[in-house]
Amino acid sequence: MRPKTSSAIPAQAIFMGMLAAFVGFASSFTVVLQGLRGVGASEAQAASGLMAAAIAMGLCGIVLSMRTKIPVSVAWSTPGAALLATSATIDGGFNTAVGAFILCSGLVILSGLWRPFGRAVAAIPDSLANAMLAGILLSLCLAPFRAIAHDAALGIPILLAWIIGSRLNRFLGVPFALAAFVAVIVFGVDMPSDWMSKVGGAVIPQPVLVVPNFTLEGFFSIALPLFIVTMASQNIPGLAVLRANGYDTSSGPLISVTGIFGVLSAPFGNHATNLAAITAAMLSGEEAGPDPDKRYIGALVCGVGYIVFGLFAGAVTAFISLAPVVLIEAVAGLALIAAFSTAALAAFARVEDRPAAAVTFLASASGMTLFGVSGAFWGLIAGAVMLLIAPKPKS
Repeated sequence: MRPKTSSAIPAQAIFMGMLAAFVGFASSFTVVLQGLRGVGASEAQAASGLMAAAIAMGLCGIVLSMRTKIPVSVAWSTPGAALLATSATIDGGFNTAVGAFILCSGLVILSGLWRPFGRAVAAIPDSLANAMLAGILLSLCLAPFRAIAHDAALGIPILLAWIIGSRLNRFLGVPFALAAFVAVIVFGVDMPSDWMSKVGGAVIPQPVLVVPNFTLEGFFSIALPLFIVTMASQNIPGLAVLRANGYDTSSGPLISVTGIFGVLSAPFGNHATNLAAITAAMLSGEEAGPDPDKRYIGALVCGVGYIVFGLFAGAVTAFISLAPVVLIEAVAGLALIAAFSTAALAAFARVEDRPAAAVTFLASASGMTLFGVSGAFWGLIAGAVMLLIAPKPKS
């Protein structure tokens, strides 16, 4: 039974909304930047994509929360960005990637509107979906240690800050690492003489419209794996978090609306908009206030926060670009360690699925491409074939 509605001012919801916006943006924006650059975005296009993603998830969260009066938390696809960061460059560059982003969001809309398709997506074995996700994340999760090997004086402070922050609070690990990253850039990296003017000149938002290019290679290498990862690691867990906190709502409209915002923002570089899982737990639980009927106010505050952060994406990108790439990857990798460990544990939980999950994991982590299609797709196919031909356990 949910508690009765209270007339108290939802101060907890407002505070949690601000905290969720900070955690949601600060904990993974480096992953998004790396992902966009991984598929050929220029610095200006990556800044535009980060801005479009933040504004889209802010507006989408506000629209859904206002309409449903429940705390719907919306995010960008962090695992999806990790997929992009580890993808091989495809023919057509970023234009083809943007075409794939639109196709991915179109599949999200379809899964929300057409129940048979949504059920088919949900039928993908958890072991294989998680194995693919773990394989995608592995390369970036190794980056913090590559950074230490590259320059211990720069890499170790970032790792130590993450460890200390994580010990204090699980939400503080990446913000602490990000603060150490900023300190390392300012005090440990040789900065160009005009760096302040460069960052200041990027404060005004500069959206970049990219003409999409639709190809089969883009669909199978980016759109389809991005869709599966986004559904399995973001939309489905996000719905589960809402329901676990007593918010029983129809999943189809929520998912399809996130897809619509994804389609609208993709030409400006946004790779995917989806339901959130981690910030959903922050905004829909008791920490967001004793009155469940007023927790949606926290989601509104969070949405406004995302929009504000998005408007400063250009300056953020300009500052981040001053650092060695290996340090940017280090922060991104630290942001994904929790997701990697969760996915790996789920992938190999069932003994009978482990061989198939191992094949999917290794193919996804290998960085291989075949016929222009990434290993994540082939790993999922190979794992599915192994599950189909594997002997059934005796009852």
